[in-house]
Amino acid sequence: MFYLRLARGYRVPDLGRWLLTVLAAAVVSAFLLRSLGRAMSDPLGGEDALVRLLWCLPPLAAVAWFAAVAARAVPAQRPERITGLRAAGAGSGRIRTLIAGEVVLACTLGSVLTLLVFLVLRNDIAGPALARDLGMGVPLPTVAPVALLALVPLTAGIAAACAVPPTEYLPGGRTRTRGGTGFGALRVALPVGLAVIGLALELIALRPGAAADGRPIHLPAGLGSTSTAALGGWSASAVGLALLTGPLLSWTGRLLALGRPTPLRLLAGRGLTAQARRLGPPLAVLTLALALVLTTIRYWIGTPDSADALPAVEACLVLGCAAAAVVTRLAEVRTDRRDVTDVLLRLGTSPRLLFGAVALRTLAVGTTLLVTGGATAALAAAGLR
Repeated sequence: MFYLRLARGYRVPDLGRWLLTVLAAAVVSAFLLRSLGRAMSDPLGGEDALVRLLWCLPPLAAVAWFAAVAARAVPAQRPERITGLRAAGAGSGRIRTLIAGEVVLACTLGSVLTLLVFLVLRNDIAGPALARDLGMGVPLPTVAPVALLALVPLTAGIAAACAVPPTEYLPGGRTRTRGGTGFGALRVALPVGLAVIGLALELIALRPGAAADGRPIHLPAGLGSTSTAALGGWSASAVGLALLTGPLLSWTGRLLALGRPTPLRLLAGRGLTAQARRLGPPLAVLTLALALVLTTIRYWIGTPDSADALPAVEACLVLGCAAAAVVTRLAEVRTDRRDVTDVLLRLGTSPRLLFGAVALRTLAVGTTLLVTGGATAALAAAGLR
């Protein structure tokens, strides 16, 4: 009954977030059911069945990531809802459960719709091309599809519950003050160390004669092979550059406000520095996913007949969830800064100046992401052979 009343008060962004969660959960459920159908069609597949199941992990992680970002944004976008719950006596655990339950319901609906389509297609409707994917001609175990599809709402619900801010940061709490805008030395040293170590490993793997060292690792999605050192070096560098996105955004904001800045530079720089902590993670995930997709497309274009449909669909889902997470976080930041914007307008600040500050911040963020994403893509392309 609570969620029915909640749905009646949905705005367009709430409905869009809910429908996107349903769609993403349905696609991930389709991947899981396909792996089950292939396993039933080839019961002696062994490692192939495990590989097909592992292919479902990236889209599952993408859905969980979007659910976490969306759940964290709910208190900022709908403060009246959280304030009402707190006034009714709901504590932090109750609020987490309610927000996570909304995500679980959306994912469950998507999984159930996919299961219904799967069962309908198994009823001698699908053609021979889908027979192996659906496991046609083989009895369907009752527990197997339910257990697989339960992974989607369970993973997304746990991610959403863990992402809800603590009680003191919720509307109606004791304080809305968040942590500082700076990054500690350890927070910066770790990604820098990972990036340097990864770069060193990749340079070692790319030295002349290194191709004969060890056994090559065959990559999925038709990406050829690479060495252990190159794969490990790229992985460390990619993680390091992703973790370094937040500090780089903060330093870019400080650089904009350096010296005697104009009002435009001051607003853009201070705003970027204040938003770096929250914008860093979703932008880093989007940049990493986009770098991987572009590297894969480049390799497919240079190597005919190496493209695969399944990785392409998964890449679209991962990019969609990452982009939706960025849009959700931007909406959260905009809502939090609404009071500051209103104060600036009351003080006589020109709307043109505020728009210029936003444009300058966007340019600075794009330049930073171009550096980190370009470095990630270049290192990935160099390691493929």
